[in-house]
Amino acid sequence: MPHWTALVAEKKQRQLKSIPQEWLVTPPPSSTLDVTGFPESCGLLNTREIEITNTSVDVLLNKIASAKWTAVEVTTAFSKRAIVAHQLVNCLTEIFIDRALARAAELDDHLKKTGKVVGPLHGLPISLKDQLCIKGLETTMGYVSWIGQYAEKNAVLVDVLIECGAVPFVRTNIPQTLMWPETFNSVFGRTTNPNNVSLTSGGSSGGEGALVALKGSPLGVGSDIGGSIRIPSAFCGIYGLRPSYGRVPYCGARNSLEGQDSILSVFGPMTSSIGGLKVFMKAVINSKPWLKDPLAVRKKWDEDEYDLVDHGSGKDLCFAIMWDDGVVVPHPPIKRSLEITKAALQKAGHKVVEWKPIKHRLLGDVARDIWNAASAEDYMITTSSTGEPIIATMELDGSNAVIASLRPQNGGITAYKLWQVQKLRQNIRKEYLDHWNATASETGTGRPVDAIICPAAPFAAPPHGKNRYANYTTVWNSLDYPAAIFPVTTVDSTLDGKEPPHSFYDDFDKDVYELYDPEKFKNAPVCLQLVGRTLEEEAVIKMTEIVDAALAAAK
Repeated sequence: MPHWTALVAEKKQRQLKSIPQEWLVTPPPSSTLDVTGFPESCGLLNTREIEITNTSVDVLLNKIASAKWTAVEVTTAFSKRAIVAHQLVNCLTEIFIDRALARAAELDDHLKKTGKVVGPLHGLPISLKDQLCIKGLETTMGYVSWIGQYAEKNAVLVDVLIECGAVPFVRTNIPQTLMWPETFNSVFGRTTNPNNVSLTSGGSSGGEGALVALKGSPLGVGSDIGGSIRIPSAFCGIYGLRPSYGRVPYCGARNSLEGQDSILSVFGPMTSSIGGLKVFMKAVINSKPWLKDPLAVRKKWDEDEYDLVDHGSGKDLCFAIMWDDGVVVPHPPIKRSLEITKAALQKAGHKVVEWKPIKHRLLGDVARDIWNAASAEDYMITTSSTGEPIIATMELDGSNAVIASLRPQNGGITAYKLWQVQKLRQNIRKEYLDHWNATASETGTGRPVDAIICPAAPFAAPPHGKNRYANYTTVWNSLDYPAAIFPVTTVDSTLDGKEPPHSFYDDFDKDVYELYDPEKFKNAPVCLQLVGRTLEEEAVIKMTEIVDAALAAAK
């Protein structure tokens, strides 16, 4: 068998050949940190294509359905912009534009002949994280050992999206093993942040976050086991949703830690327009995925829930803000975004109280103990066929890297010990449920708190290798609470100066404090997270729309 580096070189060559040569551009010099303006100034996209790629998901669907724009021209526009994005931030893995254009032409033909759309996503280009198998394509998931393994059939979600009329056209980059909050692997390399390429795009859906932020895709699918949709959405400045277990089908996709079925990975939407969250979830759920995936929950899209019937019909909502998690204090830009959001909600007539986190450190530890029960063995077996190294750091220079706490520290634990951790988690879930219900005494609405608003991370996108804390997202995976990401502002060196040292929770909290320098985080987006209760996706989407509208009105 060839050395693993030869396998990588051959795969990279094939990836390069899949890019239409006439779409190659000369990227800006490496000293240009913010590359978000480049796709529109590089000269490859014409005025119409720029207009198409700047259009929200709802409007795109309307324009295609009314035949004002064809699926072919929309797919072409996003494909060109995606290829430019890839040359800027290295966000793509598999590129299959010819297939996509053939599919788009079929959809146009169908609309012309019948006057009807195929489904609710008719003609919409959709990018997919590099786990979602498509028949006839490789899904390496960043593993050299999986080069040359071609899918014999589509993942269930891919079939569902195609039935709904969507046009998959590219797949996006991930970290090796997926279990990293940044994006780097030995096959495709590192994805950078389009707002500032010296910063991480987050992970593990970092390719998706970067691509959507550059408007190279109107809607993408990420996955989230501990924050992998929400961290890149927050770091790249877009909207994202982590649904509860089983709401979106996972069957037939590739994954790490397969068979670990306590804290599950879930698929969800990542998009530059807030309407994309509802469009995706409603289309997927209305396709009855439980008939195709035995683990999909049999719960129809609930328009009453979206209209907030359980939350006073959306009038006089009560949000609880969690200023910090009792483990790591957030940086100044994050605090400022919480203050902005609080003021906007109060101005819109909603009530805001404080959320008191309970056992967040323990919830994070429990998640890591469950994953790491056998993750070291999982990674070792997966990489053994080629001998590719298991990546131990996301740092640019690995010589002085600190081992991230989220990585396995030992060979694993016994099944009995794992059961004890899972039992502890069950008990904490009940405690948290009671804790949430008890807030009814302080809201003044007669209901418990409607949603929690909190940081998605203690920092905006940090420099590469520095994202060593994912608890702000992971706790909600442990509790199985759906959570959405919404943009608030960007780091501003004038408004977000370094604060004098506070009393630190511990040395790690101090390390995070010392990481902050407003110049280092220049231009990084600042987003927050809205958290609801298990299987309450419809309400979470609606409340995120309400918060988003309040922020827009307060500007």
